[in-house]
Amino acid sequence: MTQANDTVVAQGDAAAQCPFMTQEGWDFTNPDLMEDGVPQEEFAQLRKTAPVWWNAQLPGKGGGFSDGGYWVVTKHADIRDISKNAEDWSAAENGVIMRFDDDMPPEALEVTKAGLLINHDPPEHTRLRKIVAKAFTPRAVHGLEEKLDEAARKIVQEAADSGNGDFVHQVAVDLPLMAIADLLGVPQEDRMKLFDWSNSMMNAEDPDFPIDPQVASAEILGYGYNMADARRKCPADDIVTQLVNADIDGHSLDEIEFGYFFILLTVAGNETTRNAISHGMNAFLDNPEQWEIFKEQRPATAVDEIVRWATPVNSFQRTALVDTEIRGVKIAKGDRVGMFYGSANYDEEVFDKPFEFNVLRDPNPHVGFGGNGTHFCVGANLARMEIGLMFNAIADIIPDITKLAQPRRLRHGWINGLKELQVDYGTGK
Repeated sequence: MTQANDTVVAQGDAAAQCPFMTQEGWDFTNPDLMEDGVPQEEFAQLRKTAPVWWNAQLPGKGGGFSDGGYWVVTKHADIRDISKNAEDWSAAENGVIMRFDDDMPPEALEVTKAGLLINHDPPEHTRLRKIVAKAFTPRAVHGLEEKLDEAARKIVQEAADSGNGDFVHQVAVDLPLMAIADLLGVPQEDRMKLFDWSNSMMNAEDPDFPIDPQVASAEILGYGYNMADARRKCPADDIVTQLVNADIDGHSLDEIEFGYFFILLTVAGNETTRNAISHGMNAFLDNPEQWEIFKEQRPATAVDEIVRWATPVNSFQRTALVDTEIRGVKIAKGDRVGMFYGSANYDEEVFDKPFEFNVLRDPNPHVGFGGNGTHFCVGANLARMEIGLMFNAIADIIPDITKLAQPRRLRHGWINGLKELQVDYGTGK
């Protein structure tokens, strides 16, 4: 990896307007930043002065990488272009995850990069994605709607009966977990184990999750392998059965591919949608006029505004396969480029009044499910449906919900998450 020194010098003038540029140790993947919230002020400054900016990383502080840093890409159009160009930009070269635990063993880091579907490039990615894509088509997702609607209303009613409590754990957690567990074929009694393991694996940099992430990862893998053995002997109508019997273009999944498929579906199936629901509720409580509009009109546009506002995944990365340029900035072959969705979704050139939560926003070309292209979220249809069902249930059953305290945020390098949101459900109990 080589840094474009001439570009860094050219960006010197911008540093006068953006003091953080010269702050030693500043890193947009620093988990302390996300614990305080997405750094929107700094992103806004970069969009105006240096939309492609070199973020140097201190030795030993690269989150599992030792290449000296990465390029921060903040503009919506650039992120869309990179996402759709698999010829010049690779997900496989360094993986898409921008930061790992610094203590992760090198061999575990390499296996993680290689194993996850999101870390493959076409045509391998295309082959693997076909295996599960049919489970998430609009038709397949629609078939789940009645059951999930009933479940959402039960979840909200049970929370209402408690009078007050933590919205994240009483409301936001269960529906996404139930949906993906049903699709995978995980029995009811085991679902919270998967939830706890996936949380610990993903949230290793937050002290509230004390389980060793390597132990949690091994537990999920072991559970998945046991399910696979059971499905080989007794097939069922679930994704695990599809995975163990997969035959795409004459190829089947090997053990590592299956294991990381299972992890990806378990984690992505509940983590991101849960955070979108939590952030959405917090946004409604901070913008009561929008809650009134939603309760009265139930606009179809509300779900995408919740996803834009929340942007549960703040960033993914690509690696340049060739020497190239973005907005005149030279990017060397091998350089990592961070696509910061949390910036793109507030880009003033794309969204009118982006810092206003507006459930009637239309159009809303957010990149909350990725920037389109081959890696667009395969579960987007399911996530949209879950979010819509949950907020309709909340509006019907606990329309007078209020916030008791500011939320506690997740300490993480690339996930925009809420750990706790204390509320009164407005039931007088």
